[in-house]
Amino acid sequence: SCSLSPGTRFGRDVVVAPQTHFRGANSIGEGCRIGPSALIEDSQLEADVEVTFSVVRQARLARGSTVGPFAHLRPGAVLGEHCKVGNFVEVKNSRLGSDVKASHLSYLGDAQLGRGVNVGAGTITANFDGTGKHPTTIGEGSSIGANAVLVAPVTLGRDVTVAAGSTITKDVTDDALAIARCRQVEKKAWRKPADPPSGAAAVNPPKQGSAGLAGGE
Repeated sequence: SCSLSPGTRFGRDVVVAPQTHFRGANSIGEGCRIGPSALIEDSQLEADVEVTFSVVRQARLARGSTVGPFAHLRPGAVLGEHCKVGNFVEVKNSRLGSDVKASHLSYLGDAQLGRGVNVGAGTITANFDGTGKHPTTIGEGSSIGANAVLVAPVTLGRDVTVAAGSTITKDVTDDALAIARCRQVEKKAWRKPADPPSGAAAVNPPKQGSAGLAGGE
């Protein structure tokens, strides 16, 4: 079943799939496909937007954008034309330019993303420092590697590449590669520690005064 609020307006040729709910005042453009299992609340969707298995609250989605499955657009989320917000992506109080892609497992909060930015899986904008929220700005054409953390406030220029696994705490200039992670170390011919003899203690307690895990006096 579906539920429709009195304040929702639909354009032509909109398809509403089962278990989809509209609350508050919504504007749904022509040719949109909503659901199954979607919640749209106080939001504006332009033509040809697709939302599946997702929650959209107080957001604006431009023409041809796709959301879901299992995405969450919170208040203040603004998507440009032909954006993709995919599986388990949360967007809050952020503006995404046209052709931005955040396809998997990311959090974008208090952020501004320019046209054509690609957000790798697991990317986080760390916007809260314990007392206040701070902005992240990513210039157009930039690519953010998987499992990157952008610690706000921070600004990335145009056509920036962030290496996977990096934690970015400083601004990055245009056309730069930012790497912020430890180098991989490989120990050749590594042998695992031998198992203790049968009946022996698996862990020998540190001697008094040693710098073992138990600490010293």
